[in-house]
Amino acid sequence: MTNTPLSPRPLSGSSDVRRRVLSAAQLRAQGVSAAEAGAHCRAGGPWQQVLPGVYLLRPGQPTSEERLHAALLYAERRPGGEGEAMITGLAALALYRFAAAPPLPALDHIDVLVPRTRRLRSTGCVRIVRASADPPVAREVTGLPVAPVARALADAVPHLADAHTVRRLLTEAVRKGYCEPSAVVREFNRARLLTRPHVVDAVDALLADGRALAEERLYEMVRVHQLPDPLWNVDLRLPGGPHLGGVDAYWPDQAVAVELDTRSSRRDDDESTWTAYTRKREHLERLGVTVVHLTPRKLRDALEQQAVVVRTALMAAGDRAPAAYLVVLPR
Repeated sequence: MTNTPLSPRPLSGSSDVRRRVLSAAQLRAQGVSAAEAGAHCRAGGPWQQVLPGVYLLRPGQPTSEERLHAALLYAERRPGGEGEAMITGLAALALYRFAAAPPLPALDHIDVLVPRTRRLRSTGCVRIVRASADPPVAREVTGLPVAPVARALADAVPHLADAHTVRRLLTEAVRKGYCEPSAVVREFNRARLLTRPHVVDAVDALLADGRALAEERLYEMVRVHQLPDPLWNVDLRLPGGPHLGGVDAYWPDQAVAVELDTRSSRRDDDESTWTAYTRKREHLERLGVTVVHLTPRKLRDALEQQAVVVRTALMAAGDRAPAAYLVVLPR
């Protein structure tokens, strides 16, 4: 008996990465036993074992794509487990083509999100991340299952000590329309990241940037869809009476107000914030003011539709009883 490695058994479509990176189970299905696979992986052999139970059917350094496929195969090593694992963290952000994320070849680890019941350990280049009771729905990016951006950010940030990088990633996520600030804050709350000073600073900047972006879209809606010019960012009061609250846009002749809902759900008092908002809206409506509630997502995804909503409210003003006289002050 000789120790010379066996020649690899030809596999159809071996030029494709899915054929170059195979699990032990996939090899068995093609008639390659564990002993044969081990022989192919001996020193100087044509194959290599890149992760437990995962083989690369060629020598040399694995490419980024091969590492990603190998990580997913490692995380899905069980009957019926296929499709549960997804790429997350910085590797996911690199797949989304974030300019602020390091390129895939520069990453020492690939984070893989798996169900919390899985008994898997981090090994080699794979860092296992366990999902919560309600795992996210993966998105397909370059043919791979990838965590949504907000979840990928929450899995990446714990391994980043540079506040500037964290802020750049969060800003890019919002500015490029991957997610709303509220979605990021929800994931960060879940991951208990808002106790870290550099993360809190980045989130504060994100919320301010998200608010500014929503206001820009509101200005764009009025301009592009030729709505009458409102009074921007004003406070409303009863003559000689109490402060009724601020609104983002107000048409005094029609008594129509627009308010952006940019609540972040960052703090535990979010319920009280919503209660205060509802109380203000109900008070204004009792005084005859129509309050149009817009969210950043609505302005991003359906700007024309939101313009129709506001225009309809303005046109309906003549059919309503006159509103109470209000004092309008700059905010």
